[in-house]
Amino acid sequence: MKQFFGMSQSGNLQEAVRGLKNPQLIMLLSNSDQFEAHVKKLEELYPKIPSIGCIGMSYDTRIVEKGVGVIAFYDGVSVAANVLENVSDMPVKYISRLEKDINSINGSHNNSVCIDFCSGNDACVLTTVYSALKRKGISLVGGTGDGGKVSANGKVYSDAVAYALVKNNNGKVKAYKENIYKQMGNYRFIASETDKANYIIGKLNGMPAKQVYQDILHVTEKEIQTQTFKNPFGKINGDDTCIISIKEVNGNSLACFRQVNDSDVLIMLELGDYRAIVKNTIQMIRNDFPKISAIFSVNCLFRYLLFSDNHYMEEYLHEMGKLGNHTGLVGYGEHYNNRFVNQSMTCVVFE
Repeated sequence: MKQFFGMSQSGNLQEAVRGLKNPQLIMLLSNSDQFEAHVKKLEELYPKIPSIGCIGMSYDTRIVEKGVGVIAFYDGVSVAANVLENVSDMPVKYISRLEKDINSINGSHNNSVCIDFCSGNDACVLTTVYSALKRKGISLVGGTGDGGKVSANGKVYSDAVAYALVKNNNGKVKAYKENIYKQMGNYRFIASETDKANYIIGKLNGMPAKQVYQDILHVTEKEIQTQTFKNPFGKINGDDTCIISIKEVNGNSLACFRQVNDSDVLIMLELGDYRAIVKNTIQMIRNDFPKISAIFSVNCLFRYLLFSDNHYMEEYLHEMGKLGNHTGLVGYGEHYNNRFVNQSMTCVVFE
């Protein structure tokens, strides 16, 4: 298979697709002002070609912040693209679409992947989607777009998840997740007075969550939103740690980007040596894939901001680009199989 990336910093879709011929899957990453027009125009330019899209920044070795990016797979893939609607209350209603598409590509755990763009309610969506994928052992990599909208096959949807099932006809496929955080000290917190609908933590160990966070890290209320880049919360999930980013202060509570429930056990995380961690990830991929056709990744917005603040983003994209043809999305939450994570990178590598 092969991967195409085209972009326009000004949002000119014709410029972004210049040179794109015979695509088998198109992924559109656009801006909020032009998203719907881009979806319509893309369908006119490439009618009946499977496509998914969302609002968000894209990249190869450069970042497209406000324009448009187009990623396409061609020459050796089998694809089915579709959408599950009503994800805020009943994503399982349309699960038969996904089951039918899984059968249509006839994929397996070592040659296929599901890439998804979601408008929200990610945790519930992933549980639903992965319940169908796991029967064939197919991995999932994806993320949350901006603006509560996604697209599939030339149509725009709200309250939905767009997905593309991709089978590599010429080699293997493998998904990865990268965590650049480690446990800080021996802090352990029992969450209480949570608001599941609004992702709010009211108290930690019986104390106001905001006060607990400030007392440990010695930060002002205004600094909490940026301190989460260095010190998010973590939730132990088996042998893995699920990162929970803080969105904002809500009175004496903390609103997060991921749901926390009463009695959940949380830990405090701190930033590790991210340059070394990235190098380890790259080496792991090299060891698994002597020959790489394409890499598609989703990097969290907070990772992008952290790397940019530390003048590392350009170097990061350059290092990932050394592996092969690397493209991706800057997301508002990352998906890895049945896990909805924050401040992480997930990717899929094609042989």
